[in-house]
Amino acid sequence: MTSDILAVIFNLNTFNAALRLSIPLALGAMAGAFSERAGIINIGLEGMLLMGAFAGVFGSFVTGSAWLGVGFAAVAGILTSLIFAIFIIEFKADHVVAGVGLNILALGFTTWMMQMIWGTRGASPSVASVPAIVIYFLEDIPVIGRLLGIQSPFVYIMLAMILAGWVLMFKTPLGLRIRFTGEHPEAADSQGINVKKIKYFSLLLSGFFCGVGGAYLSLGHLSQFSRNMTAGRGYMALAANIFGQWNPLGGLAASFLFGFTDALQMRLQGIDIGLANDLIQMLPYVLTILVLAGAVIKSRPPAALGNHYESGE
Repeated sequence: MTSDILAVIFNLNTFNAALRLSIPLALGAMAGAFSERAGIINIGLEGMLLMGAFAGVFGSFVTGSAWLGVGFAAVAGILTSLIFAIFIIEFKADHVVAGVGLNILALGFTTWMMQMIWGTRGASPSVASVPAIVIYFLEDIPVIGRLLGIQSPFVYIMLAMILAGWVLMFKTPLGLRIRFTGEHPEAADSQGINVKKIKYFSLLLSGFFCGVGGAYLSLGHLSQFSRNMTAGRGYMALAANIFGQWNPLGGLAASFLFGFTDALQMRLQGIDIGLANDLIQMLPYVLTILVLAGAVIKSRPPAALGNHYESGE
């Protein structure tokens, strides 16, 4: 039995699946990094991912193009984050309460829209999805070829976005303004930085990342939308962001860890290890709780995270 478990763990197919499963988590974690670096607690990642997943399928359904569906998903993520931003920035709502409310709204809205459009509350019809692509110069390289030679385009999109997000956050003046806003908005305001615009930009960018991450779930991983298909991935992304120290690269590493655990539990269900499948399926969520508990104790969030600020206060 031990040898069977080790064979599953040290298997390139498991790592390949983990890479794909980490896509919505890593993009959600980066979305959380940008919003929280600007001082906004983003519990609403789950709702943004869910709206992106639904809009991706809807866009593919009405246009017949999976890539246009991805565009629909990105726009839906941005619009969802705009709703969140208005409540947080303009109405000064409690960040956590508004985020939870957004998640409930997204679940109810997508379920209602499925009923209105397709006459079902369970799952949408199958639509055009984004197929895997072959990178020929990588395909023949040992190990790397198995992981990246034939993959979903979303894998390459995720890696490119995370690298670009890291550069934006840590190597550009705009990224410095975002981090400054989350640490000391009063000082940022005194230096001529428009704190409100920075917060809006950071949240809208977060929505864009979540929209693309949601599109992967419905157009890359599957070819349909199902009720509550994010299944807590937004909360896992938030945990990955905290564990990754509000850094897109750290969030990617944490997301891969969660994705690996998820891939592992799927493969372990196919062998007899003496545990019920229900217990095996709990592995990713148990790991999330443990990681989040440890990360919260040891991490140092942005100093002004969760605070409200109005220019002139």
